[in-house]
Amino acid sequence: MDAQGLAERVVARMYDNDPFSIWLGIERVHVAPGSCLLRLVLRAEMLNGFAIAHGGITYSLADSCLAFASNSYGIQAVSVETSISHTKPVKEGDILTAASEEMSLTNRIGIYHITVTNQRGETVALFKGTVYRTGKPWFPDEQPTA
Repeated sequence: MDAQGLAERVVARMYDNDPFSIWLGIERVHVAPGSCLLRLVLRAEMLNGFAIAHGGITYSLADSCLAFASNSYGIQAVSVETSISHTKPVKEGDILTAASEEMSLTNRIGIYHITVTNQRGETVALFKGTVYRTGKPWFPDEQPTA
């Protein structure tokens, strides 16, 4: 299987077994090795007492983007450190897009920056995630192709 096909297959397996991302309504817009683009529409039940998005919503969207991007090489990766800065309020009906950028990748550690924007292209959150790459393949019974 080529690298693109592997990335799509891994993310499909992860998403299909991720009831929280499904509940959020995350749409997988694009997946490639080391890269991910996700989208969701902010619903009323995602708001806090200020009638803006609960910080956990943008965090969760970015965290899913991190997970999908970092696992897309076919090696299981888990987050070891994450942080987020909320830069602009998000309101009901806003369409959020999370885009990953792979900053560093070794056999054991990956560092990613995730930018979350709204439908106007305004940055609403900046997320940084570090993952530990376990070395375990997602599909151990299959031989990789060159």
